[in-house]
Amino acid sequence: MDLNVGRLAKWLRVLGYDALFPADAEDNELLRIALREGRIIVTRDAGLAVRHLATSGRLKVLLIRDDNPKDQLRQVVGSLDLDATRPFSRCICCNEPLDSLSRESVRERVPDYVYKTQQEYSGCAPCSRIFWRGTHWANMQRDLALVRSEKP
Repeated sequence: MDLNVGRLAKWLRVLGYDALFPADAEDNELLRIALREGRIIVTRDAGLAVRHLATSGRLKVLLIRDDNPKDQLRQVVGSLDLDATRPFSRCICCNEPLDSLSRESVRERVPDYVYKTQQEYSGCAPCSRIFWRGTHWANMQRDLALVRSEKP
């Protein structure tokens, strides 16, 4: 498995895309998953990129050139012509869609400062994480704006 694209998977989730990253899967399993679920394989592994030819063109593979996750994201956004129509709508950890949470429902689950300063929250039911628009959100928005403005 290509761990060099693990951070890329998180950034694709930030953009709102379903980005599966089965870290322990072997190449054959990745090909089976991609074929079964109609997924695009994004990899730095040139050997895996070539092996997709055995699928008779039923599978799309994008070979990533760079090590830097933001450069990788820029390549994926440009190559696949992605837009961010639903940013911050998926859990960056487990890839599940996020639900809107009421402020009151998170009162005991977030730090006091966060509760006092934030009004909107999202949550992931499967992994129980809670997200809000703090400084990390603003930084990620800035990074995404740079990626979008530099689409090839």
